[in-house]
Amino acid sequence: MERSLSMELVRVTEAAALSSARWMGRGKKDEADDAATTAMRDVFDTIPMRGRVVIGEGEMDEAPMLYIGEKLGTGDGPEVDVAVDPLEGTNIVALGTWNALAVIAIADRGKLLHAPDMYMDKLAVGPAAVGKVDINAPVLDNLRAVAKAKNKQIEDVVAVVLNKPRHQQLIEDIRAAGARIRLIQDGDVAAAMNTAFDDTGVDILFGIGGAPEGVLAAVALKCLGGEMQGKLVPKTDEEKERCAKMGITDFEKVLHMDDFCGGDDAIFAATGVTDGELLKGVQFKGSKALTQTVVMRAKSGTVRFIDGEHSLEKKPNLVMK
Repeated sequence: MERSLSMELVRVTEAAALSSARWMGRGKKDEADDAATTAMRDVFDTIPMRGRVVIGEGEMDEAPMLYIGEKLGTGDGPEVDVAVDPLEGTNIVALGTWNALAVIAIADRGKLLHAPDMYMDKLAVGPAAVGKVDINAPVLDNLRAVAKAKNKQIEDVVAVVLNKPRHQQLIEDIRAAGARIRLIQDGDVAAAMNTAFDDTGVDILFGIGGAPEGVLAAVALKCLGGEMQGKLVPKTDEEKERCAKMGITDFEKVLHMDDFCGGDDAIFAATGVTDGELLKGVQFKGSKALTQTVVMRAKSGTVRFIDGEHSLEKKPNLVMK
């Protein structure tokens, strides 16, 4: 992949964030998602690449744009697979809470897991704990491993878990171990990514969330030197059939980093839509808007935080009537 694509992807996520941020707190998650998707798709038309969506807004018959299999880019440049979530955290934006992101990841053609839209059990850690955790191990063992790797007492470890009824036992196990918990309603891509940054105060992510989001988080952690493990959790016969088409019939099979994103290169970019531990959300300041984006590349290990200033006078479509 070309190095210049990193900055091109920043333009993509910035556009999605700027468009969806206008809907913050208005209780209209679909409108926010549509705004992000439309803006992201428009910018893709200007990117010098031959892209193919492998994780997007759904199948061709259920998504008007950024559907799985859609071709993106100008038709020139490298062949890449593209995973997108124009608005990771539609409910977050609707409610005006924390950690909504516009997200994109790309890798060389054929190197991204084509994760079906179903649940996945996930375990994510930052660089210090790579190789020291196991999704099949008891919660206590993984918390102890992270504590030892980060030179902490287990009481100082912070685990992030989606606050869902399915995680009641998991939450009880973490509390019984003595660790602390940060419960979130949505947004586990941001939560997984936060495990790789000490300043966020997050040490480990546990629990079941969306499989497509698992792939996006895994690409971010690949760039950051962290680790994601996952197991698909199909709920219906149709979902089981989709797994079988991927060659997965053993649902206890653990997916590791090379399963999520093979090869030695990938690029990940995320722009904050609402404020979070890692990124500030979009701020509207009269005739301008401010964004904050993180973009990283696995091959070079480069991580950049980019503050953007955007003229609203030159982007009248961002001014909501």
